[in-house]
Formats: sequence, C-alpha cells, structure tokens
Amino acid sequence: MADVAAKVGVSRALVSLVFRNERGPSEETRARVFQAAEELGYRPDSAAQLLARSRSRVLGVLFTLRHLFHADLIEAIYPVAQELGYTVLLSATAPGRDDLSALEALLGHRAEGIILLGSSADPQLLAQAGTPGVVVGRRYRGLDAVHVAEASGARQVVDYLVELGHKEIVHIDGGAGAGAAERLRAYRAAMRRHGLADHIRVLPGDQTEDSGSAAARRLLAEGLPTAVFASNDRCAVGLMDALRRADVDVPGELSVAGFDDSPLAQLSHIDLTSVRQDPVRQAELAVRALVDRLDGDAGDPRDLIVQPKLMVRGTTGKPRT
Repeated sequence: MADVAAKVGVSRALVSLVFRNERGPSEETRARVFQAAEELGYRPDSAAQLLARSRSRVLGVLFTLRHLFHADLIEAIYPVAQELGYTVLLSATAPGRDDLSALEALLGHRAEGIILLGSSADPQLLAQAGTPGVVVGRRYRGLDAVHVAEASGARQVVDYLVELGHKEIVHIDGGAGAGAAERLRAYRAAMRRHGLADHIRVLPGDQTEDSGSAAARRLLAEGLPTAVFASNDRCAVGLMDALRRADVDVPGELSVAGFDDSPLAQLSHIDLTSVRQDPVRQAELAVRALVDRLDGDAGDPRDLIVQPKLMVRGTTGKPRT
C-alpha cells in the first residue's frame, strides 16, 4: 500500500480507505488508486488482513482427498460461503496425515468455524478450541449434523432390486466409512421386510475400489449372487472392474448398485445405478448452519436431513435365469 500511495501522491491511510471501500475518498481518487495498484501488480496480503481483523471470516473444511463425494461437496460450499461473506480454507486427510493434523492446520490459520466432511476427528477438539463446527455425513453429539437419510436410500435400492425379481442380494459393507453403518442396518431390515432374511449376506469392505475388487474375487470363488449393493460408488466401481476382467456381464449376470451418485457413476461407460445424495443442498445447509452459529445462534444442535433419490441406470436389470 505504501508503494501505491507513493505513486498516486496520497497517504497510505487514504489508500487503505479505498481498498476497504470506506467513505471519504472521492471517486477520482479511488480511480487513481486502483489504476496505480493495477500498474504495480498490487495484491492484498491476506495473512496481514487476518491479523488486522478481530474476525477472520474464514470457514475451514476438513475432507478426504480420495473421496469423490467430498469433491462434490467442496465445489458446492464455495458459492454459498462467498454469498455470506466468507472465504474457504481446505485441509485434507491423507496417508501420513490424520484428522487431528488436518484439523489443527485449520485452527492454526484462524478458521472461525469448521465443516467436517465425513470426518472421524474428535469433536471435543473443537469444543476445547471454542470453535463452532458442523459435520456432514455423520452424527456427532453436540454438533450440528447434515446428512442424507441413509436408511431411506438403502431401502430404495433393495426395494428396486426385489421389484426386478432379485432375491440373492449381497451387500458390501463400508466399514468405518460415513453412513456405512446406517446403510448396512437398512439393508438387513429391508431384506427381512421382503421375507428374504435367509438371503442376507454381507461382505466386509471400506468404501474403496480395493474393497470392491476383493469382494468380487470372493464372489467369483464362492459363487455369484444375482445382485450386489455396494456401500458407495467407489466400491461398486472396483467391483465392476474386477468382474469385467473375469468376463462377468453386468447387468446380464450380476446387477450392481452403489451409493453417492458421484460424477464417476454418471459416466456413460460406467452408467452405475446409485443413490443421489444432493451435495449442493447438503453444502448449503452445512455452511448456513455454521454461519448461524458464528452469528450467535446458541440453540440445541440440529440434525439436518436431505432426502435421497435412487438413480436407475444401466448396471441393474432382471436376474439371470
């Protein structure tokens, strides 16, 4: 700002007023300041701005790098945050970087509030730091939570497969993944409701392509069912890849359904039947809930639920005869 002030021939304080859009400087002076800033290649020092303000107006987002649904959520978070006057700071978990490290990075950069995308981070860390938070995809005691109605989505999958004529429907569990426990419970309940308790079969998994591939190898060795409901799209894609390498026709010999309705599922060469979670709506609810807390809302934690929708595509069909 000192360089801009020197070029224009005004004080640094006046330049600061212009950049902050405060009252006082004339329109002519504002135009000269912005012109000089452009010529000098001036860019605001965001770190210095944070130190100068009592509030950072930064929302931290903790996510997992390889989770496709998190990418959809982040893309939808940005415009809502911008509309409400906040910037977004991202911190990812990855091999060698756990939730605690990712969360501490956000807190260290003065994030006013934290959005946890399916995180297993201890919410007490936020409480100890006095930082509001909202979790997407899980439920935490003491925090606002945004999530899809997992049980409804899983029921829609089983109901649809049964309607097609399937009885031998296997579920690949998502392990500790977000929403996995609810999807598993709903699968079991839906199978029982259709009188298929004897056909309940669950394979272990962890919502990755590798777990889908492992499930495929086991099914090929032990005998194929007629349909598989994978805990998420990544698992379903890993399953289908391994099946196709073994020359198993999907859906001719085996129907496959996933959960998330990620962009991957919508690609024409994958065309995966999946449960849509509406990431745009979940992102909006999460950002607005967090900003409400930052603006002083001290009410009880809220459970904000988005209704899912089964998207039928080319990986499901009637069972083989």
